[in-house]
Amino acid sequence: MSPALAIALSALTMTLIVGVRYLAASGGFALATRIRHPGLYRGLDAQMRREIGWSLASAAIYGAPAGIVAWGWQQHGWTQIYRDVQAMPLWYLPLSVLLFLFAHDTWFYWTHRWMHWPRPFRLAHAVHHASRPPTAWAAMAFHPIEALTGAVVIPLLVFIIPIHVGALGLVLTIMTVMGVTNHMGWEIFPAFMWRGRLGGWLITASHHQRHHERYGCNYGLYFRFWDRLCGTDGGVGGFADAHRRAARAAGDARRGGDGPAGRGDADV
Repeated sequence: MSPALAIALSALTMTLIVGVRYLAASGGFALATRIRHPGLYRGLDAQMRREIGWSLASAAIYGAPAGIVAWGWQQHGWTQIYRDVQAMPLWYLPLSVLLFLFAHDTWFYWTHRWMHWPRPFRLAHAVHHASRPPTAWAAMAFHPIEALTGAVVIPLLVFIIPIHVGALGLVLTIMTVMGVTNHMGWEIFPAFMWRGRLGGWLITASHHQRHHERYGCNYGLYFRFWDRLCGTDGGVGGFADAHRRAARAAGDARRGGDGPAGRGDADV
């Protein structure tokens, strides 16, 4: 098999993996939402179809560089990914996970802030904020420009930070779970993860919900470190408004209206 064909197949395989992972994670948490909060997404069918469409397009953008890097790692030993757990001290396993999460969070914070400048927002990031309120399907609902900024970070980090393949799998799992649960419209984690001392440093749905309400705050992905350091931490939000919008959307749908009230009324 020629290298070009092998690279293309690797990119296609990774695209399918990313797409299936998205459908499984978002679908699972959407089902949990239906069980835990029946009717929360009522009236949002068109929005959720749009979220799924953008997300599957993003899966290809995430999958292509990941597939190229995976091929290079397997065929030529590219990257700092290692298989032998004894190649590094055991204490380094959890440290490598934290290093990846912090580096990813740093990249996300600053690119996210840039995405909220007027021109990048209108050109790209408005696609994500069109989800009002966001649902579990909105985790990867990005314009291709925004998807590209997110797709390059992990493939770049594996060239810089040594990490065991299992630890990398854990990083990707955390990235997927947090991306989905931060947009669900309700808090799935116990209170100690978003209240008190620990909650003062971690981002969950309660923190990210406020970003979707106010736009100009809470830019982080996993940790509140950069938000707190840069004065952009707006604290945790609530879900009452989102639930009320869902109830209004249900009423609009029954009356033949055109969806949730209030969409498009935020200042950027």
